[in-house]
Amino acid sequence: MASRGLNKISDILPLLNDRGIDLSSSQIYRLIGQKPERISLQLLFAVADVLECTVEDLCAYEAVDARTQLRKADTDESTVASLKDSTRPRRARVYLADE
Repeated sequence: MASRGLNKISDILPLLNDRGIDLSSSQIYRLIGQKPERISLQLLFAVADVLECTVEDLCAYEAVDARTQLRKADTDESTVASLKDSTRPRRARVYLADE
């Protein structure tokens, strides 16, 4: 934002309005000042257009192999309960009310 001369949230509001995005200043603050959990593609592309950057510049991600994560979890004894040493549950006996 600073490299584009947008130093305040109020500077970016009219630029987003020109692109069809109508948000309040508090919504923009949460979007820019915090890490949003979800964002619409329309808003993401509008912010990238306003800031003259790509989506990759705005969103950092790290690809992780899920198989590696599963193997790592299998070897981590502190977070996995061992079922080998546990006792078997007792079988329940169900009786009818008139017995």
